[in-house]
Amino acid sequence: MSNPTPADTMQRVARYDWQALASDLDAHGCAVIEKLLSPQECETFAALYPDEEHFRSHVVMARHGFGKGEYRYFRYPLPGLLDGLRTALYQRLAPAANEWNERMGDKTRYPAEHQDYLGICHAAGQTRPTPLLLQYGPGDFNALHQDLYGDLAFPIQVAILLSEPGRDFTGGEFVLTEQRPRMQSRAEVVPLRQGDAVAFAVHNRPVQGTKGNYRVNLRHGVSRLRSGRRHTLGIIFHDAR
Repeated sequence: MSNPTPADTMQRVARYDWQALASDLDAHGCAVIEKLLSPQECETFAALYPDEEHFRSHVVMARHGFGKGEYRYFRYPLPGLLDGLRTALYQRLAPAANEWNERMGDKTRYPAEHQDYLGICHAAGQTRPTPLLLQYGPGDFNALHQDLYGDLAFPIQVAILLSEPGRDFTGGEFVLTEQRPRMQSRAEVVPLRQGDAVAFAVHNRPVQGTKGNYRVNLRHGVSRLRSGRRHTLGIIFHDAR
C-alpha cells in the first residue's frame, strides 16, 4: 500500500465541502464522502484481511448474535493511511460533534486534535484500538447496532466501502435507523460505491423540533448480501476497554 504522509492525507480530507457534509449530517444523520479512497487503496486494504499480524482480535458475528459475517479489529500501530484518515477525519468532524452536544445539553466537548481525545480515552481505561475491517459473504448481514465500547464515545463514525456493488457483490446495503420520541422508526438506505465513505451518528443526535432540539437514537447495520464478497473499513474515533 502506498503510504501517504499525514500532510497528504490531511489535504485529501480537506478538499471536501465540510459545511455541506455537516448539513447532511444534521438533516439525515449521515453524509456521504465520495471517492475518499482509490480503487487500488480499497483493494489493498481488503487484502489485509487474512493477515493476522495487522489485527488484535477476530469476531465471528453469528457466535454473538450480531448477524452473519466477520470482522477484525486492527492493532496499534495502525497502517499509515488508516491512521492518517482517522486523524484528519476527526479534525473535520469534531466541530459538528461539539455542536450536537451543545444542542442536546451535553456538557462534553471534544478537543480539536484526535491525539488529545485518545489521551482522554486512554486515561479512562479505553486503550484498545477500534478501527476494523469487515468481511461479508452470501447470506451475511450485520444486525442493527451501536459501536459503544465504554463510557466515552465520539458521536460520529465513518465506514468506507472497499468493494464495488454489482461487480463484487449484490445486496449488502448500508442501513441506518432513527427512533424519534413517540414516533415510528425511520430507515435510511445509503447508496455507496467503491471508495465512498459514509459519516454517521454512533448513538444519538439532535433534531430541531417546534419546541427546540430533542434527542433521537440511531442504529446502523448492513442488509443481507445476495452474492459475492463485501469488505468495509470502519473508522471509530474512540478506543475500547
